[in-house]
Amino acid sequence: MDKLLNSYETLFVVDPRLSEEDTKKSVDKFVSVIGNGGTVTEVKEWGKRRLAYPINDLNEGYYVLVNFEAAADVPAELERRFKIDDNIMRSIVVRHESKKEASADGENAEESEAQANTEDAE
Repeated sequence: MDKLLNSYETLFVVDPRLSEEDTKKSVDKFVSVIGNGGTVTEVKEWGKRRLAYPINDLNEGYYVLVNFEAAADVPAELERRFKIDDNIMRSIVVRHESKKEASADGENAEESEAQANTEDAE
């Protein structure tokens, strides 16, 4: 039986003190972790950007955004590896809602709103 694939997005910040080559190796390492358990749909390297607040006395970080599809166990493994790697300053993995779920939630919200309006009118 095929595993259900969900759509995810991860954003991670790499230590800007690394050389360009080491930064590329870190990015490739995490993209390959995702690729082993799922399908990478898009990788956007935002480059060095100013942080909203200092992290480890640093004001900049190298940002990378990756969109991918994978089974539910891949994000947990990815987060585990982010925590282990000292070159990753911050990271987050977010699951995108599928279009079916989003439309079903929208319909339910519209129904409950319409029901509330009719109750208020009475």
